[in-house]
Amino acid sequence: MITTENLDTLLSGNAAVIDPSGDKIGSVGQIFLDEESGQPAWVTVKTGLFGMSESFVPLADATVQGNDIRVSSDKATVKDAPRIDDEDGRISRSQENELYRYYGLTAGGSYGQTDAPVGDTRQAPVTDTDDSMTRSEERLHVGTESTETGRVRLRKYIVTENVTRTVPVSHEEVRLEREPITESNVGDALSGPELTESEHEVTLHAERPVVEKETVPVEKVRLDKDTVTEEVPVNEEVRREEVEIDDSSDASGTGRNRL
Repeated sequence: MITTENLDTLLSGNAAVIDPSGDKIGSVGQIFLDEESGQPAWVTVKTGLFGMSESFVPLADATVQGNDIRVSSDKATVKDAPRIDDEDGRISRSQENELYRYYGLTAGGSYGQTDAPVGDTRQAPVTDTDDSMTRSEERLHVGTESTETGRVRLRKYIVTENVTRTVPVSHEEVRLEREPITESNVGDALSGPELTESEHEVTLHAERPVVEKETVPVEKVRLDKDTVTEEVPVNEEVRREEVEIDDSSDASGTGRNRL
């Protein structure tokens, strides 16, 4: 059972409303008290995007689990509940009747007949049992995460090119040499054979280019990574709550003072 002793914890800003299966419906918004008994009767649950929508949930048979409220209605039922706009922290008799009919509750807040009249309205504390109000604001936390941006492969392929080199080569040629007969060698010449026919063969040689190729290592190539740091601006909107005083007795006649 939810009592006024639980309000400090439940309105601390960290409380959640969970359904019978343990699924979180949303965070606690406001708690409405029964004007006759002073005990908690309804809780609003912040649902939707950024918790901008609030649904009323009955606290009949609800229990406290740690900092959370466990209600008897499931998540789908709560999200489809009638949208009620409270005025001055109160809901009207007709609005409460509509909620009782939707959840199948009697006027006393127990499950049963749905057409019983309701003779009271509910009043909600703002945040706690004292006269204070908690002002909240969003804080921007910016960090980094590592993501894969691409892959680099090291691939080897063959390129063919023409290489020209000049190589000196030599060859033999025949040269005819004549030796005149002089007084010093006339004896050798006269002692030669009689006139005859003969042949003398000379073998000629020539060099030619010879090409050989060999594969030799010339360098090592590998991939390495460098980390480059740069400044990236981040632009995001943050929201904050402002507090103002709505005082009809203000002598200036404005009735509102911002804090």
